[in-house]
Amino acid sequence: MMFSRLAHLQTVAVLRRGVHSSVASATSVATKKTIQGPPSSDYIFERESKYGAHNYHPLPVALERGKGIYVWDVEGRKYFDFLSAYSAVNQGHCHPKIVNALKNQADKLTLTSRAFYNNVLGEYEEYVTKLFNYHKVLPMNTGVEAGETACKLARRWGYTVKGIPKYKAKIVFAAGNFWGRTLSAISSSTDPSSYDGFGPFMPGFEIIPYNDLPALERALQDPNVAAFMVEPIQGEAGVVVPDPGYLMGVRELCTQHQVLFIADEIQTGLARTGRWLAVDHEGVRPDVVLLGKALSGGLYPVSAVLCDDEIMLTIKAGEHGSTYGGNPLGCRVAIAALEVLEEENLGENAEKMGIILRNELMKLPSDIVTAVRGKGLLNAIVIRETKDYDAWKVRWDSGLCDNKPGTQKWHFLSILCVITQQQCEVSFIIIF
Repeated sequence: MMFSRLAHLQTVAVLRRGVHSSVASATSVATKKTIQGPPSSDYIFERESKYGAHNYHPLPVALERGKGIYVWDVEGRKYFDFLSAYSAVNQGHCHPKIVNALKNQADKLTLTSRAFYNNVLGEYEEYVTKLFNYHKVLPMNTGVEAGETACKLARRWGYTVKGIPKYKAKIVFAAGNFWGRTLSAISSSTDPSSYDGFGPFMPGFEIIPYNDLPALERALQDPNVAAFMVEPIQGEAGVVVPDPGYLMGVRELCTQHQVLFIADEIQTGLARTGRWLAVDHEGVRPDVVLLGKALSGGLYPVSAVLCDDEIMLTIKAGEHGSTYGGNPLGCRVAIAALEVLEEENLGENAEKMGIILRNELMKLPSDIVTAVRGKGLLNAIVIRETKDYDAWKVRWDSGLCDNKPGTQKWHFLSILCVITQQQCEVSFIIIF
């Protein structure tokens, strides 16, 4: 794709909207008693630091609104969103259909708890189970809750169906996994920044290398293994795409050893990789599927665990649940979010735009970009940083938001699935 030097300068000038300032000293804006006009970015940074827990280290951008693939900060600077809340807003920021669904339901009924039936839950359950071809769905709120639910289901199924001795069930995970910050989630982690200082850890978890079928086969020799939980593409590890045939091999080995195949599709599912589910690229059907993030289009915390009756019905009334899981507001939002993916063919668009994106990224100088990997619009580039070249700073100043790498030196590019080819072309100017 050819762009003139003039077009390059004009586009960057429009998107740049000035140089971003650094955070002021701790005695400045946050200590003022009154604010003249809307809060500045510096004020927002300092207020969060003063009153909030320091369990995150956000990038120095204070966002105020979003629409489609764009977000704006409090000073009015416009950015391409190339992070999409880690794939939670595949449908675009504030999609009107999803927003209207939320507003309309919020005027009627938002929460009943599961002590009562509500008129939306069954509609949502029927829709999502038929869409993904599973008998049952267990609605939760966050992705990590879905993962915790899957672990409980796997253990219960292991005891009642497979016949594993009580309290001896094991669950196998792949190194490099990430599915949350609870004790169970960090007990399966190989990232010291996730687990260090939080032990003792959950028993019955075993970790093997990712994308390694012989290692999986050895692990499944243990008759006490109930499940293998794996991301079809590892996101937090750096968008690691397994070898062709890996997921098919996982399916075959799990079937052979009577072990549940749990696919964590929280980040990879719902059009992100060019299919409804990332496992669809190899045509495999996991025993359990976890959904979240884009299940609500970024408007409300909604997650889901899908499986068949043999697994789901091992948990009885009162043995698992959530006050908010399955609430009418979340269900109505989820229906609308799924309908948007279907009606706008966002999986097809993600596949098409992803091919264009990776083709362009591979044209970047090899002395800067050492690898490009991904599928659909879940991608990463590995950059050789130097003192003279801060790739993230260049993109940020030019109006593109993605993650700033730490020691790993890879940049996560999770572009909203609604992006058009024209918008891709403009973003290439910034990247290049």
